[in-house]
Amino acid sequence: MNDYIFTKNGLMAFRTIQFTLLLGFLLLSCKTDSKNTPNKEDTNISKTDGKTIKSKADELIAATIDKHGGKKYDQAYYGFTFRKKKYTFKNDGPRFIYTMEEEKDGNTTTDSLTNNGLVRYIGSRKTQLSDKDIFKYTEALNSVIYFATLPSKLKDSAVKSTYLGATTIKNEPYEMVQVTFEQQGGGVDFEDVFLYWIHSKKKTMDYLAYEYHTNDGGVRFRSAYNTRDVDGIIFQDYINYKAPLKTPLKELPSIYEKGQLTELSKIETEEVVNLGS
Repeated sequence: MNDYIFTKNGLMAFRTIQFTLLLGFLLLSCKTDSKNTPNKEDTNISKTDGKTIKSKADELIAATIDKHGGKKYDQAYYGFTFRKKKYTFKNDGPRFIYTMEEEKDGNTTTDSLTNNGLVRYIGSRKTQLSDKDIFKYTEALNSVIYFATLPSKLKDSAVKSTYLGATTIKNEPYEMVQVTFEQQGGGVDFEDVFLYWIHSKKKTMDYLAYEYHTNDGGVRFRSAYNTRDVDGIIFQDYINYKAPLKTPLKELPSIYEKGQLTELSKIETEEVVNLGS
């Protein structure tokens, strides 16, 4: 698992693919931070975008998706650059096409991922790939698209969310949502845990954290910056921080405010353009 591409929540949009290459989130309880208010599960049922909302966590996710782009994600067609590679994503309801293009050693390598799977071209020639490579390249491409389009993937029907209460970060009010998948269909990293901080008033997703267990494990915290609206969809970059193993995710904002997290990298989605306009 590297600073940007990691197995867990990178494949949420890929659950319909006939390969079993899906990656997911997991449910994990965290210790209560002294800044946090007690958990409250809202059992009121409401309707958002045609979906029944049964919990406080679901309501927060729906509001955050609406804030970041809402229904525009359903028919979005965008391109961007990430670490010198060019990416596109095109959504048509449940159907999608994701691409990655890379120039290397005078050749152009193109990966194309759809509901039917992944194919790779070098120049104009289709390349035969092993199952292992199909898994690897699928994971990599879908993970990049996943993070570029957060929080839209959190509306997947298989998502399980838990409301963990309210807190403050830099004197701003936030509410915490933990998002997971069940083990079945959750991929090889089903034990990973993710936590999102949603601004109580603005409904923006400004921070996220995750704990993973592959490659000896790790804990990461990300702070969003360079937030911008590109034709109705919000894109943002992240500063990626490292925390000591086994650090409870709910404690990360406090450690972050004290300047005690180690910066690993910047996750920058550059040259974003609406290709469908």
